[in-house]
Amino acid sequence: MRKNVLFFLGAATGAGLMLLATSPQGTLSLAFAKQSVGADPYSQLNLFGEVFERVRADYVEKPDDTKLIEGAINGMVTSLDPHSRYMNEKSWKDMQETTQGEFGGLGIEVMMESGLVKVVAPMDDTPAAKAGIMSGDLITQIDGVAVQGLTLEQAVSKMKGPIDTKTRLKIMRKGVEQPIEVTIVREIIRVRPVTFHTEGGDIGYIRITSFNEQTTDALRKAIADISKQIPQEKLAGYVIDLRNNPGGLLDQAVSVSSTFLARGEVVSTRGRTPEETHRFSARGGDRTKGKPLVVLINGGSASASEIVAGALHDHQRARLIGTRSFGKGSVQTVIPLGARNGALALTTARYFTPSGHSIQAQGINPDIEVLQDVPDELKGRPELQGEASMRGHLSAEGAEQTGSQSYVPPDEKDDKALAAAYNLLRGVRANADTPSNPRAAVPN
Repeated sequence: MRKNVLFFLGAATGAGLMLLATSPQGTLSLAFAKQSVGADPYSQLNLFGEVFERVRADYVEKPDDTKLIEGAINGMVTSLDPHSRYMNEKSWKDMQETTQGEFGGLGIEVMMESGLVKVVAPMDDTPAAKAGIMSGDLITQIDGVAVQGLTLEQAVSKMKGPIDTKTRLKIMRKGVEQPIEVTIVREIIRVRPVTFHTEGGDIGYIRITSFNEQTTDALRKAIADISKQIPQEKLAGYVIDLRNNPGGLLDQAVSVSSTFLARGEVVSTRGRTPEETHRFSARGGDRTKGKPLVVLINGGSASASEIVAGALHDHQRARLIGTRSFGKGSVQTVIPLGARNGALALTTARYFTPSGHSIQAQGINPDIEVLQDVPDELKGRPELQGEASMRGHLSAEGAEQTGSQSYVPPDEKDDKALAAAYNLLRGVRANADTPSNPRAAVPN
């Protein structure tokens, strides 16, 4: 009597896969998984059910049914595009905490690239920023566990945790031969979506770092405080800094744009059918009373940031300075799946600026391109390659464009794009393309 099992891959044809096996009793069995081309969905679901039962019955170790189903859902959804994803109950709760603006963690915006977690940008004044984490870093291990094979939600969940606990990251950085290991202590991350200050007694600088539930209220407070510090007759205008802002909530992008627009369309979204077209218009009135605006963008400005920049630019409300934006022109709708089942973040539409321009895989080009001087020690660091470089991305309506420079100098005195914005608002000619009259350049 034969006690071993021998598997022989018999044939792989267009009709399916045939496996021959000898059982412990020496009998020969044949399994044939038919994959008919163009089969209806119900037949395919029957096939899934058959595979599921085979795995449950015959896998070398007893599998967890919940993990099997979750893995199947993840495989289906992530095959669609880089931004659709399934969130189990814990991941869904984590996402809600993030959009509300407070959670325990490290303070980094991340994305998945080639199976690894790539840092989009560390948040200002967070443990990650203080530990020297940089845009473009690839996280390969979290507490000794390889990131390869994890979903983005699983990786993020491992980096979150109770405050005052430690996590160890191993990262790869272009230009550095050996992996970098860093230990970071978790803190309560209170995402401050808006920071601001006055500059030279005549300009208000406002940085928007994310679009969460607190963004619009924080922006309006910043404008009110700047108006108290600088008399209207002396206020030359505002610089709105959207660089390395990865986006967030669509309704916040609309309300932020509305803060600077008296009227007009902010963005439209278009799905599979004409009935799924939606238009969002400015509401509430211009809180800046028509003062000139300059918006800073770069290769890390994505999604909601691009909605705001596109709306203000198309309405000739602001001039754009910096480098081409990321190019994420799709909308993800979060669909709760019932108690304890988590939620689905599904790409349901593309969005278009008021002029009808889709930025998907193209980005937004600034009116005035300003490249930063990158320090020698960072010149080998990879830049964000933009939406067009992401595997499985939605195609562009036209020629696709890769990403652009996303480096922002930590010291404002070295920030060439910011200096150009200040000069523009003060009527100083920054280069041949910069008009000398900022009010003419930024119509109300």
